[in-house]
Amino acid sequence: MKAILAALAAVALCGPAPAASAKGNAENGKAKAAQVCAACHGADGAKPSAPDQPILAGQHYDYLVQALGDYRSGKRNNAIMKGFAATLSKKDIEDLAAWFSSQKSTLHFQR
Repeated sequence: MKAILAALAAVALCGPAPAASAKGNAENGKAKAAQVCAACHGADGAKPSAPDQPILAGQHYDYLVQALGDYRSGKRNNAIMKGFAATLSKKDIEDLAAWFSSQKSTLHFQR
């Protein structure tokens, strides 16, 4: 019995790293968002300054990473976002995605 428990403990310790660490740091993303994103999207991504700017709060992590990467590469065409995204590292993008995806969504849909 002890051998089984020891083996299970060893397997558990050798497992993959937690997903949160592989998907960016929300606290770092919060700080970066205050510098780069808040003026247009709001500090938590829930209150854009204009109706044509998207709500980022509660958006899917993978979508945010893809969208920011596409703005940075030019695959998505928006001069303002391309300029901002060009200054971001891959880690910055992951951190921002972690921050915004961890916020409560303010989007409401009729059913």
